[in-house]
Amino acid sequence: MQKRTLGNSQRELPTIGLGCMGLSEFYGPPTEQIAAIKLLHEAIELGVEHFDTAEMYGLRSANESLLGEAFEDRRDRIFIATKFGPIRDLETGEFTGINGSRENCRRAVEGSLQRLRTDVIDLYYLHRVDPTIPIEETVAAMAELVAEGKVRAIGLSEASGDTIRRAAEIHPISAVQSEYSIFSRDIEAEVIPACLEVGASLVAYSPLGRGMLSGRFKTETLREGDYRSMTPRYQGEAYAANVALVDEIEAVASTKSCTPAQVALAWVIGRGEHVMTIPGTTKLENLKSNLGAYEVQLSDDEQATLDALADRVMGDRYDEGGMAIING
Repeated sequence: MQKRTLGNSQRELPTIGLGCMGLSEFYGPPTEQIAAIKLLHEAIELGVEHFDTAEMYGLRSANESLLGEAFEDRRDRIFIATKFGPIRDLETGEFTGINGSRENCRRAVEGSLQRLRTDVIDLYYLHRVDPTIPIEETVAAMAELVAEGKVRAIGLSEASGDTIRRAAEIHPISAVQSEYSIFSRDIEAEVIPACLEVGASLVAYSPLGRGMLSGRFKTETLREGDYRSMTPRYQGEAYAANVALVDEIEAVASTKSCTPAQVALAWVIGRGEHVMTIPGTTKLENLKSNLGAYEVQLSDDEQATLDALADRVMGDRYDEGGMAIING
């Protein structure tokens, strides 16, 4: 199993982790608790160490509570990353804004520590940049948590190159989490160069294009309550055109006797030693398949074929509101 060192730290982690959001929300009804815990335990046995969650995942932060229950007696075997910033109404789940203040940072970390049933968070992210508060102030507050032993390393999610550089002047940034896949390469122009400059790892989320790159949506339809149906890439003509592009990923997979998802993950982790990824799933079969990407090596010609696809993708990756709060 391939391992890489987390930016500005001595911590080695398997390159492929597990994004846990979908176990609690956004892709349909939450996974039943017993089944979700079983999957998380099986992930550990398969060699997964890096588990990613956030305060905003699930009503009343249900995803953090899930991980706390699953990992309380296995804490020494795992690496937990969580995030703060977006604010939700506790009763309705409505998103009401982003708060990167010191006060909210300290409130949020105490809640996360309690729900995760741990004394320390391995990696603590600002989930989205608050445009009303200088990033220097937010990172200074996060740095206090490191000094107090509540957090081991800090990161930013969906931050611009300029923000990453400014943040790194206040405290070392260990990771920048951004969407990155064969279909989503916009961060290559400014974000990835900034990561390399400050020594941060890139933690790629949605490396399978929220499932599209696996080819599953040629035969499956989205479940009720799946937020993907509200994103431009999953609507109308764009959806049909994007699903058709997956044919070219499947063609590469066919020549290598692997799955399209494994090709897509191999592409991401093949971008450099600074890259880690956190594909999400609720199924053991998919988890095992994702880990099989370690064995897939892409030739230069295959790489070139895949590299050409991003420019042909139709539609933004988020709706208008979502796009307004990325690259902050």
